[in-house]
Amino acid sequence: MVELAGIIILGIIAQWFAWKFKIPAILPLILIGLLVGPISTLISHDGTKWLEPVWNGKEGLFPGERLFNFVSLAISIILFEGGLTLKKDEILNVGPAIGKLITLGSVVTFFGAGVAAHYIFELSWVISFLFSALIIVTGPTVIGPILRNIPLKKDVSAVLKWEGILIDPIGALVAVLVFEFISVGAGYEYTREALIEFGKIVIIGMSIGFTSGYAIFYSLKFKIIPHYLLNVFTLASVLAVFVLSDLFAHESGLLSVVVMGMVLGNKNVTELKEILYFKESISILLISILFILLAANINIEDLMLLYRWESLTLFAVVVFVLRPIAVFLSTAGSGLKFNEKLFISWVGPRGIVAAGIASLFGLKLVMKGEPGAEYITPLVFMIVLGTVVLNATTARIFAKIVGVFLKSSDGIIIVGASKFTRLIANYLKNNGRRVVLIDSNVNHIEKAKTLGLEAIQGDIYSDELLDDVELNDIGYLLALTGSASVNNYAIEKFESIFGENGSFRIISADELKDGAEVSNEKLFTHKDDYLNISEIVRDFPMVNEVVVNSAENYKQLLNDIENEGQAVPMFLKDNKGIIHIISSLNETIEIEKGNVLIYVGKTFI
Repeated sequence: MVELAGIIILGIIAQWFAWKFKIPAILPLILIGLLVGPISTLISHDGTKWLEPVWNGKEGLFPGERLFNFVSLAISIILFEGGLTLKKDEILNVGPAIGKLITLGSVVTFFGAGVAAHYIFELSWVISFLFSALIIVTGPTVIGPILRNIPLKKDVSAVLKWEGILIDPIGALVAVLVFEFISVGAGYEYTREALIEFGKIVIIGMSIGFTSGYAIFYSLKFKIIPHYLLNVFTLASVLAVFVLSDLFAHESGLLSVVVMGMVLGNKNVTELKEILYFKESISILLISILFILLAANINIEDLMLLYRWESLTLFAVVVFVLRPIAVFLSTAGSGLKFNEKLFISWVGPRGIVAAGIASLFGLKLVMKGEPGAEYITPLVFMIVLGTVVLNATTARIFAKIVGVFLKSSDGIIIVGASKFTRLIANYLKNNGRRVVLIDSNVNHIEKAKTLGLEAIQGDIYSDELLDDVELNDIGYLLALTGSASVNNYAIEKFESIFGENGSFRIISADELKDGAEVSNEKLFTHKDDYLNISEIVRDFPMVNEVVVNSAENYKQLLNDIENEGQAVPMFLKDNKGIIHIISSLNETIEIEKGNVLIYVGKTFI
């Protein structure tokens, strides 16, 4: 009882520590697992572990096959949650690069690492390629925290983010194929049986995954499942699909749950957000337990196997040779610049799937007496821990060295996707600025997307936006909804994250009525609230430009717009083509001849 409670408590403490110091949670989790596991044998009075997941294969917290079963079910839930986040329309711009990374890049890593492990550690070919299959994957749970505090172009962040999520099931499947090769035998039967088994895994896994995804979708659509059972029903469905698929084709369950998650995640399911929040909480708990358990299950003898120069050589080959080769080959002709490819090559941390499946297969093969199987788990953990430490400590510095670190975050996030905000967002986009609209209204978001705008359906009262690594180039925050409380909350919560260059809101009806003074916090004009602007845009849905001749001329133009009452000043474009928000201007900014005043509404100048 004490050990079970201790694992959960230590896991959550590690997660909090990771959040507090902005590091991947995998780092403190593995270190805690190693401390209470193999390292504890060096300081305990009887030489035993403080935490023993399996002892002699029969005793411990998870005796016999129970640890394997728990790890399998836990990873299935984690991969389902990852599948839910895969939106096909979000990777169109960098789709080819991602597609090549998870195919061609995987091939390079698989064969390169396999050959390296064989010749450096003198392992058998099958064990070497099982190791290489396991380190194909880059972990989305570790890439996110590393990138979240590094301002990068959206395409660079998107490549790393989606590679990490998409490559998880691919790495798992390749590992399954190699594992089946080892399990079946050798010679002609070896190859034929393994390929047949792999074909069964793909066909059955995808079939059951698609069928189950649509079954859950229609169950939700026609309200067959009551709301209070929604989350637990989905959880039970994931477990049921994983087990059912595994019964038809051994090891096909991982593919089934990923496909099921992808199907459900790309359907218009209003309950998806609630399901995703629940799955995220479950995943955090499972990851915390898994990493501590798997690290604790390693023995001190396994760690000593790595105490040799060959370990550093293999690590260097994987990280500094194979990763760059895979990235540069995969991104050829993608539009990414050389320095961006170099940064992507540098960031390739491995995560939970690599460690989990390595422990799963490694322990099974050790129990079967497969020669060299004892190297699988420690070697994979070495790659996982080494890449996480390397990337967590150097990614920000390396981004500055190679020149992908954005010195200024010029992206704009707009809270609210009404007709007014869609109008100005479209103008800004056409003038080379990145604009992201946030709204909880599905219809507003769909209309924005039909205009080719970036739009996210989300609730600003949740923490979802804080975890989006693709928003780390945002430097301006505009709160332009019809709710004063929403606007104020958006400024208060997100100003320090998305508004480093300026956070602005629309003036409220009460402030307009009371004659509140204009401050830099107010947006556009103190004469127009949301209702006034909406009426103007309804009657005159157009953005106008007028050239400014002087500072005096600029002030006169603003007075003319204010007196007209059917237009709203918005931006000023300087002679370099940079667009400034009017309320952000102060006395230190000079108005020059040739500047362009931008306003929305009736054309009268």
